[in-house]
Amino acid sequence: MITGHGGNVQALAAAHNCAIDDIIDMSSNINPLGPPEGLEEFIARNVSSIRTLPQPDAAHMTQAFSQYYDIPEERVAGGNGTTFFIYSLPGALSSKRVLIAGPTYADYRDACLMHQVPSEFTMAPSSYLFQPDLDAISQRLSKEPAMDTVMICNPNNPTGNLIPRDDLMELVRRHHGVFFIIDESYLPFLPDAEKLSLVPLTSLPNLIVLASMSKIFRIPGLRTGFLCAAPSVVEKIMAFYQPWSVNSLAQDAIVHILKNPGIIDPFLERTRLFIKNEREIFLGEFENNEKCRQRDNLPLKWYPSHTCFLLARLTGSMNSREAVREVGKERILIRDCANFQGLSDQFIRISLRSRKDNLLLADILKKIIV
Repeated sequence: MITGHGGNVQALAAAHNCAIDDIIDMSSNINPLGPPEGLEEFIARNVSSIRTLPQPDAAHMTQAFSQYYDIPEERVAGGNGTTFFIYSLPGALSSKRVLIAGPTYADYRDACLMHQVPSEFTMAPSSYLFQPDLDAISQRLSKEPAMDTVMICNPNNPTGNLIPRDDLMELVRRHHGVFFIIDESYLPFLPDAEKLSLVPLTSLPNLIVLASMSKIFRIPGLRTGFLCAAPSVVEKIMAFYQPWSVNSLAQDAIVHILKNPGIIDPFLERTRLFIKNEREIFLGEFENNEKCRQRDNLPLKWYPSHTCFLLARLTGSMNSREAVREVGKERILIRDCANFQGLSDQFIRISLRSRKDNLLLADILKKIIV
């Protein structure tokens, strides 16, 4: 497991001798509006559920997901976060060689290393704004040594790029002998996410979709996520499933969420509008800044994003470690992207929060970098 999974809010709080709540964490990609209204109160009322063992296979949670997304229960497995499945998949699928669309989440490669499965990357170039090249992926799948599994994060972390659904499905259907693992952890942040998702298409025997509850509902500490695939693939996964892996409170919370669309659907709509507006306002702080406009070679380049986070390249003399340190002096935590394979110490990532926090960070960045 890598040690650089993002910012360490505990370490920054200790360095400033302050409470964790005094740190503005803009390194973690979670919903600034969450958790949904009433969820924490629900958890508090049901805390006594920890006195008994949870369902070993998270059956009720799985049923609630299948009903909400209107797909057969046999195509769903509920687990202890999407990372739980990422680390199970290379072994469950008996993968021999894995292709990873990068730069992306480091745990895809770490999962391959755990199972001693060779992996390699197809890197989206920064010159194309990190948009994945599906033709390059397809060409690699047609060459030796043969690949039997592909991992794609869509929309991608940390770049925020989105591959159109039809383009992705064309690739999946073209290489029907290859398993495609599509991680949709950040898709719920996008408008019309339900129309963009591949979850309804998981009857295809070579398509596996991961869906996270942690990011969109801001409950990362509960560790919940789902895997959707053809029943034959779900059976392979369940052979590697650890019983009681999802705790009682997490299972109860997810059932509560998915069984209350009258609360959750408006929450999703508010979130999507909020992210869209805040992203535009944040970027506008740089685009409309007179100091920025006067410079031909701006030392901070923001890449287009569809999500709640934004990737930036430092083109001046400051590197990512220095940028994180300088911003940290203001008790704000941002992500150093130096440990993403395919990136370098020229890249940082920020995750949007409240309007006040976003504008504060923009002001700080303009002072120390621009």
